[in-house]
Amino acid sequence: MNTKIKRIGVLTAGGDSPGMNAAIRAVVRSGIFYNLEVWAIERGFAGLMEGKFLSMSLSSVGGILNRGGTILQTSRSEKFKTSEGLNIALQRLRDLEIEGLVAIGGDGTLRGIRDLSALGVKVIGIPATIDNDLSYTDMAIGVDTALNTIIEAIDKIKDTASSHRRAFVVEVMGRDSGYLALMGGIAGGVEVVLIPEKSYDPLEISKKIREGYQRGKTHCIIIIAEGVGKTQEVKTYLEEEIGFETRVTILGHLQRGGSPSAFDRILASRLGEAAVKLLLKGETRKMVGLVGNQIESTDLETVLSQPKTISQELYDLALVLAK
Repeated sequence: MNTKIKRIGVLTAGGDSPGMNAAIRAVVRSGIFYNLEVWAIERGFAGLMEGKFLSMSLSSVGGILNRGGTILQTSRSEKFKTSEGLNIALQRLRDLEIEGLVAIGGDGTLRGIRDLSALGVKVIGIPATIDNDLSYTDMAIGVDTALNTIIEAIDKIKDTASSHRRAFVVEVMGRDSGYLALMGGIAGGVEVVLIPEKSYDPLEISKKIREGYQRGKTHCIIIIAEGVGKTQEVKTYLEEEIGFETRVTILGHLQRGGSPSAFDRILASRLGEAAVKLLLKGETRKMVGLVGNQIESTDLETVLSQPKTISQELYDLALVLAK
């Protein structure tokens, strides 16, 4: 390994996701293992510009593996997107002689460090977003935990839906990506999945629901990604056009919280160590991701220029299983 780097920083930015703390822990402990000084930056890019640095030790990250959220806190910063903000951040890093930066977050975070890398800072990104909308990683940190939260909610809603012969519309996160809704629909055994990537026909929905009731189904669950923007419309249609008493459950930020699953803890740990190793090798402008069962790195520009798409095969599977 290239051992020229002596001091690195780590931050979390954008929306929080379960497992971020596990990634922070892995970066800090891996860095110390490889004889690096590790500094944490509070409140993401805003904190970077404000100089909110913390010197980290092994004990600094003790007891955080099972905690949701991020001990470093997070934020979004419009100022950081400007040349003035980037130069302020660059100077803060230079003042502390931090030579490499690991950033944990989603596409906004990756865009931020890509721009910072143009000023000469060595950067590595770790994908952490429950939307799972980043290319070149099969899973981002937090996705598995969010899905488990969704499934638990659907299972409980089914109990009351069956008791009252009601339809339920469950709204999950996903402004531009329907991944959570699609996978939650398959794992939760719902009747209808509505995602931003696919148009839907209300008549087809009503036909499917009627057929289910004719077969003796005592409930109906529709899962919808927030990006569809039609949650209330679907509820109104079910009540006025079909005549089914309908309730809406919006899971909201509940999906971002909670103790990370074993999968997310392990994924975050692997990605955190891989990020440190890349910096030690002198690499930069990369994102580490899970591809198959291997940790691989991809150029940030490549990641950001190729939006992740929903698997047609999985969408078709959802349709088949919902009949």
